[in-house]
Amino acid sequence: MNSEILSGASKRRDLNNPTQAKRSVGMKPHIGIYGRTNSGKSTLINKLTGQPIAIVSEQAGTTTDPVKKSIEIFGIGPVILIDTAGIDDTSALGKQRVEKTYQTLQEIDCAILVIADNQFGTPEEQLIQQFQELAVPFIIVNNKVDLTPVDISLSRYIAQATNSNPIAFSALRDTPQPIVEALKQAIPESAYKRTSMLGGLVQPNDVIVLVTPIDDEAPEGRLILPQVMAIRNALDNDCICVVLKETNLQQYFDTMPHPDLVVTDSQAFAMVGKIVPQEVPLTSFSILLARLRGDFENYLKGTPHLSELKDGDKILMLESCTHEISCGDIGRVKLPALIRKFTGKDIQFDYVAGLAPIPNIHQYAMAIQCGGCVATRKQLINRTNLAVQAGIPISNYGMAIAYMTGIFNRAVAVIAINNNTRYKKS
Repeated sequence: MNSEILSGASKRRDLNNPTQAKRSVGMKPHIGIYGRTNSGKSTLINKLTGQPIAIVSEQAGTTTDPVKKSIEIFGIGPVILIDTAGIDDTSALGKQRVEKTYQTLQEIDCAILVIADNQFGTPEEQLIQQFQELAVPFIIVNNKVDLTPVDISLSRYIAQATNSNPIAFSALRDTPQPIVEALKQAIPESAYKRTSMLGGLVQPNDVIVLVTPIDDEAPEGRLILPQVMAIRNALDNDCICVVLKETNLQQYFDTMPHPDLVVTDSQAFAMVGKIVPQEVPLTSFSILLARLRGDFENYLKGTPHLSELKDGDKILMLESCTHEISCGDIGRVKLPALIRKFTGKDIQFDYVAGLAPIPNIHQYAMAIQCGGCVATRKQLINRTNLAVQAGIPISNYGMAIAYMTGIFNRAVAVIAINNNTRYKKS
């Protein structure tokens, strides 16, 4: 056994997390459940939720692909539990199942490692090593202690090696409260803290104009999620919210006092930037999302690399959702066309949607992430970190468009560039 395994329970302060605002909406923490086949992972989920939502069987390999369950745990709140296949699965499809299990590590905020029958060896140590490398806090649950008494020497070894005492537990006889209490301590505050899209950028009674184009990419009869998030967060911050189409923006400025902030769809930057007076702060929904969930500082550093691209360079386009592709698709059609026009170069593009595996990152000159409205901060950071660690510049859709439109400095000035310092109004 590797006695140099370090604790996964330490927390890292999230320096890029926006200022908290009252009543604002946060993301649900993702908690992964890991362990060997028949260690009692699904039984533990049922115990935590108080419902038979996971299939329990003595048949090894009952859980195949990772399964997500949105539930509420008393004392923690709404969370996403991820039930995974056994890390020791040696069946015909075992290797693929284990690979899918490991892929979930990129999206979780906390992990529960379930052991049973005093089994703790290479599979567990390899998993803990991955927890460490991805900065995933974890707790260890020694399950089925009603059937197999705890091996004291093993518990001492685990406690010494991980700086975390295993929780002795019987899913048949015990309440889940000790596990819930351990999760409260292990889950990073940034995973459940009710973060604010506009917090720190606005004050009560500020007037915010939200420019929301209705084009062929707009969903029928509704607004896109970033626009809805901005409206709700403006109200949460006690602001006066004005929502209009880009075609009505000039009329607004001709007839109304200047607002305190204008937020636009990034694709309308060119038009909106000409209408909104320079003294009025201007940004986009995508850039606000970059602040809220993305690696904003590295986006700032990486975006100007668009001016350094060469013929034959490849850009990796990262989309957080899967959707039907249309002729007006921003990530697959409009943005690539804009980049080729801006650079005058023959640029190639690859696309990865959802949480699909990323190909060899070293083949790319740059990576550009979408706003990530359906993703968690953890998911976005882990994906873009692959490029950051390889020294590859990164950007996001809104910041890339702002740069190529010539208003990059203006579009990011409203947001905290140095330690989230509040924008100073003139």
